[in-house]
Amino acid sequence: MLSRFIKKMTREEKSKRAISKRSRFLKIALFIVFIALMFIAAGTLKWPELWLFLGIYVIAMTALVIWLKKYDPGLLEERMSVRKDVKGWDKTIIRIYTVILVIMFLTAALDAVRFRWSRVPLVLKGIAYLFITVSSLIGFWAFRENSYLSQFVRIQIDRGHQVCTAGPYKFIRHPMYLAVILIVLFVPLVLGSFRALVPAAAIAALFVLRTSLEDKTLQNELPGYAEYSKKVHWKLLPKVW
Repeated sequence: MLSRFIKKMTREEKSKRAISKRSRFLKIALFIVFIALMFIAAGTLKWPELWLFLGIYVIAMTALVIWLKKYDPGLLEERMSVRKDVKGWDKTIIRIYTVILVIMFLTAALDAVRFRWSRVPLVLKGIAYLFITVSSLIGFWAFRENSYLSQFVRIQIDRGHQVCTAGPYKFIRHPMYLAVILIVLFVPLVLGSFRALVPAAAIAALFVLRTSLEDKTLQNELPGYAEYSKKVHWKLLPKVW
């Protein structure tokens, strides 16, 4: 009986790993297609702003994966998979976010390169990169402190989900969303586009909504979160909201 149970668990584990590998390959393939679409929309490969951004992005994401694999493999596995108990409304938000994100980059390609409607000063691009760097550090700080920082909204009962109160969570309840919003708002500028700020603002509004919905979910379903929210009053910005 015990041997059958062990074999079943082994088969399930192998199946999960196979699904995870397929998911990674699919994400890489979609990323490559996405990049190709950017250059097609731009009408040229001569877009140094995008090459620089992509280089920094790939390096940063690779470093993050290596760090998680070494220091928090459980969180890495959590973020590489989609669980059955993910909130349905969050799946919808992520789908909408993905569509608007593609629109944002395509708008930047048409604006900054093909038609050159915008002229973003070099100084402003530098300031935008500074804000992106600071925002990325806030995001990494959240990763370092919160082992339950899932890609989707769900109560991780299987992982012993607990409230995180350390690091940036001492000041605001959703530091990762703050980091994402700031990065999205400044990416159009480093790519050289003012018009792409319109879909970027839509994404920011979408993440404000996601913040509100997730906070309500955590207060209702995660033990200890309601008490934590009474101590840390601000969701995204201290003294604002």
